[in-house]
Amino acid sequence: MSRPVFVLRPEPGLTTTLVAAFERGLNARGMPLSTVEPVAWSAPAKPYEGLLIGSANAIRHAGDELAKIAHLPVLAVGETTAQVAREAGLKVEMAGTGGLQKVLEGLAADPRSLLRLAGEKHLELELPPQIEVDTRIVYRASYRPLNEAQAGLLDADAVMLLHSGETAAHFSQECERLGLDTSKLSLVAMVPRIAEMAGKGWKALHTAASPTDDAVLELAAELCQNPRA
Repeated sequence: MSRPVFVLRPEPGLTTTLVAAFERGLNARGMPLSTVEPVAWSAPAKPYEGLLIGSANAIRHAGDELAKIAHLPVLAVGETTAQVAREAGLKVEMAGTGGLQKVLEGLAADPRSLLRLAGEKHLELELPPQIEVDTRIVYRASYRPLNEAQAGLLDADAVMLLHSGETAAHFSQECERLGLDTSKLSLVAMVPRIAEMAGKGWKALHTAASPTDDAVLELAAELCQNPRA
């Protein structure tokens, strides 16, 4: 049997990744470590010049309040988030390729006021002098512990797919709590920040060539063909 690949992200991304993995012929299994739920919020009455979105979950869980700011152009962290924004009827001005910080750094020098829709745990940004950002929390992730059955599945030369930094940190903590032999596990992180939050002690820690699900799966497929990686 080919090397097992475990997808740790929650729905709806879990199913999307699993389907794409199956199409590549990967021995993929879902092991979601969290669920995502909306947080009550109110859209500010203040005028803004754009929406700063670092996760597709911010669009999915923004609820009815999103309609009040749907006229604002979206600055998305990546193409996946941008596509979810388009499907919600929003206009996308920019889709980044290297994280939300680089999106901000790529803006013009003109002063601009942005509204950021974010999760309860989110990356703090260093704002360029011409940019003002107000943040509203619209969703949170609730994490669950690894159970004994899941831990048993990881007693193998497995590949773990990491789509968020918080999931990476939680998975690392759970492995330590259960005393798992992490030297058997190879990790594939979507971006460098996620890899950093996973910590050390793994068989291998790789970062995808671009912040997309396709790039994550392409790298996972390469690792499955090379058991030593």
